[in-house]
Amino acid sequence: MTSDPIDPTAFDHYAETYDQSLNEGISVSGEDKTFFARARIAWLAKHLCRFDFQPEVVLDFGCGTGSATPFFLELLRPRSVVGVDQSTASLDRARREFGSSQVQFFPVDQHLSSGRMDLAFCNGVFHHIPLLERPAAVRYVYTALRPGGLFAFWENNPWNPGTRFVMSRIPFDRDAITLSPPEARRLLRTEGFQIVRTDFLFIFPKFLRWFRALEPLVSRLPLGAQYQVLCRKP
Repeated sequence: MTSDPIDPTAFDHYAETYDQSLNEGISVSGEDKTFFARARIAWLAKHLCRFDFQPEVVLDFGCGTGSATPFFLELLRPRSVVGVDQSTASLDRARREFGSSQVQFFPVDQHLSSGRMDLAFCNGVFHHIPLLERPAAVRYVYTALRPGGLFAFWENNPWNPGTRFVMSRIPFDRDAITLSPPEARRLLRTEGFQIVRTDFLFIFPKFLRWFRALEPLVSRLPLGAQYQVLCRKP
């Protein structure tokens, strides 16, 4: 790996070809990005329901082209969604495809609603953030959340060989610096979050989909291609 991950503004070059580039890697699973995007938010929704936690305002940190938006609206049913990102080209596409009175997108350095968000979400964002800038990124999310708000932190699991193989096939992931689950939890705790739980998802590819019903039973084991650290602002 290189000493520094890809410049986040480089995603301007992938704004119109993001789906194609992503599928270069994840196609080996037999699924496309829609399967994974919906499954992540469905997993989160299930646990929010157990906590009797209904988010009214959701922050999508590192929203990219906004492709998670339909699943927030379908599965979490918030009153509003705010997406922030560093890539202006990606934000332009997100506004075209998903922008509405209920969903808004902003450059990350031009929007910070202190203490207003109920839930923050990110997926595969932090492995693209330079190491020294990661604490500030966590503080951004922490500041945006209300007391008691939750942060669903999704990352690629570097302990999974399949994950490393998939990332090697994706142009914008090849030089990324991954975070192990303990590193992620340490980063989140250092910036003030309380860890609620860590779960691992996406163990079985499509040709073994009959075994996916077992995944909830082993989700606490570090087997899945991705993991979620769910944490709370005190």
